[in-house]
Amino acid sequence: MPEGHTIHRLARDHGAWLGGHRVAVSSPQGRFARGAHLLDGSRFLGAEAHGKHLFHRYDGERVVHIHLGLYGTFSRHDVPPPEPRPTVRYRVVSDELALDLVGATQCELLDADEVHRVTDRLGPDPLHDDADPEAAFAALQRRRSGIGQALMDQSVLAGIGNVYRAEILHVHGVHPETPANAIDRDLWQSMWRTLVTWLRSGVEENRIITVDPAEVGVPRSRLTREQATHVYKSDRCPRCETEIRRWDIAGRWAYACETCQPRPPRTGAASPGRTPAARRGAS
Repeated sequence: MPEGHTIHRLARDHGAWLGGHRVAVSSPQGRFARGAHLLDGSRFLGAEAHGKHLFHRYDGERVVHIHLGLYGTFSRHDVPPPEPRPTVRYRVVSDELALDLVGATQCELLDADEVHRVTDRLGPDPLHDDADPEAAFAALQRRRSGIGQALMDQSVLAGIGNVYRAEILHVHGVHPETPANAIDRDLWQSMWRTLVTWLRSGVEENRIITVDPAEVGVPRSRLTREQATHVYKSDRCPRCETEIRRWDIAGRWAYACETCQPRPPRTGAASPGRTPAARRGAS
């Protein structure tokens, strides 16, 4: 599933490509036919993101809300665009380019109040300049579940998926099963700063890089997917060679090096310590 940086990159690109243009809107698949009919010929005003949710804004205070889910993708075409595939749910065509959306979990036309209802149920997005890390910290303090599960709850923190979850916990020396309410404020603020840095880089580079290229000995632009992260889908920890543990947390794979990320005590909820590896890798 695309994580927050991907959705913010789409919002930036779509706004730059289509902003201010009158567009033709259609739904070859038919599932967005009513919304497409109402929008056809409207002016595309811009796009924005909150976590994993993308919003296309049109004149008349009409907004297309898109959640890509696991399989949703956009494709861009020159004009005139090719015949759409039968699976295209939402097509937008300007005088310069066309966008096709397929496979999305959600594609719906909303008004301003409905948009607020979507965003109000989401936690702070680290890519928003006005995002409040204290709101996420307060939500964590109300949860006894493991931090690995809590970070995937979009009502706690918007835009974080499986890759960032695995990497942020590794870099800060926190085991995914550490109770969320055992994370102290100083540790959370450090984790938040790291996420902001990673996500901003992700928007610019359109990929996830959580390692320091100097550690790998490869220029940033040449990092492979396997080299770009520490523990996600890895067999061994790149720092200590411990075998990476992989297990299911609420339907998603979790990854951890249990040397760099010691398992929490079975009793109590003591605040986790930060390992030397975590101190080196935190940003």
